[in-house]
Amino acid sequence: MERSRVDRRVSCRAWKRAVVVAIGLSSVASTAVAATTADLTGQRVQVVYRDSGGATEQMSEGDVLVEALDGGLLIEEADGQLRLIEADWRERVDPLPETAPATPAEVGRQVLAELPEGFQLLTTRHYCICFDTSRDYASWVGSVFERLHQAFGTYFRREKLDISRPKRPLVVVIFADRSRYQAHAEPTLGTASPNVVGYYNLMSNRVITYDITGSDLLRERLVQRPSVGQAIAASPAASALVSTLVHEATHQLAFNTGLHQRLAPIPVWLSEGVAMYFETPDLQATSGWRGIGMLNHQRFERWRQVHRRELLSRIIVDDDVFRDPVTALDAYAEAWGLAFFLLKTQRREAADYLARLGSRGPLTSDSPEQRLADFEAAFGGDVESLEPELVRFFARQR
Repeated sequence: MERSRVDRRVSCRAWKRAVVVAIGLSSVASTAVAATTADLTGQRVQVVYRDSGGATEQMSEGDVLVEALDGGLLIEEADGQLRLIEADWRERVDPLPETAPATPAEVGRQVLAELPEGFQLLTTRHYCICFDTSRDYASWVGSVFERLHQAFGTYFRREKLDISRPKRPLVVVIFADRSRYQAHAEPTLGTASPNVVGYYNLMSNRVITYDITGSDLLRERLVQRPSVGQAIAASPAASALVSTLVHEATHQLAFNTGLHQRLAPIPVWLSEGVAMYFETPDLQATSGWRGIGMLNHQRFERWRQVHRRELLSRIIVDDDVFRDPVTALDAYAEAWGLAFFLLKTQRREAADYLARLGSRGPLTSDSPEQRLADFEAAFGGDVESLEPELVRFFARQR
């Protein structure tokens, strides 16, 4: 992640007002960022602090991404979590020497310590999977995510984008059943948690999900099939579940390879559009997923029903349409359609646009005017000028 220095006119409390983490949207409202000369940005530190309750002394170790005017800190910890520490919470800040990145086992032990009893650890080449369900299911998730990891890197490097390998193991937490998952997810997702199979948390940097083979739709298939992958592949009902898992894992990859920067002003349509481009399941594959950029017929049908030029223009500059229950589903359809069209037909321009936005660090400034200017600079005009070609493109899809 590219580190940024925060202008000393900006306080940590301003960050906390500005940072709006909408899980699944990965969207952030941001505040001004500029260079300063004497702060902790870029240093590895240990911070001893007491939060607003003040009762218990706490400690955070990691890299300072930004330091605010009032001494507030945004720290990226060894397991990838972001921590906001207000200035008046700080008791002591000590510099630390640079160390090698944490191993999967080290990260896993740290995550297990935060979870309820009964969780186990499975590590793969790039993932640290903490689970309290069957090891077979955790292994299936690991195999799908590793396949996605390889495909993601191959795809964007082919497009000449300078993405990096994640600098730490990527954490996935799998609950055995929906009820335990909901109890964990409710503080983040609120009343939406029963309807969400899994999500990527922008602050913890983790994908949180549950064992989908325990759902009523798949339980019978699992009994009839010798493996988790075969049970999932044999069930048409698994399509949407696999799609959600891949979608959220794509968010995690995008925010850990430099395609997007966490807490940078990435338009929701772009973040969601990229995730939807990768998510399309393929139940002919034993893993339930194997490709990138396949036509998602459910998304396509929704787009055909709701496409409007006015909404297409709005999603470029306004994230609120994704948060409003009245417009959210239509906005997602437009985001899918626009991203699919651009990544298929304007590949060089789309890569330039992604690189332009991916270079911006956390909490940098943003405005509707800047978003429109970024789009026009990459694609040679506003989205309305591209809309006729977009409509013709989808008229050819079957």
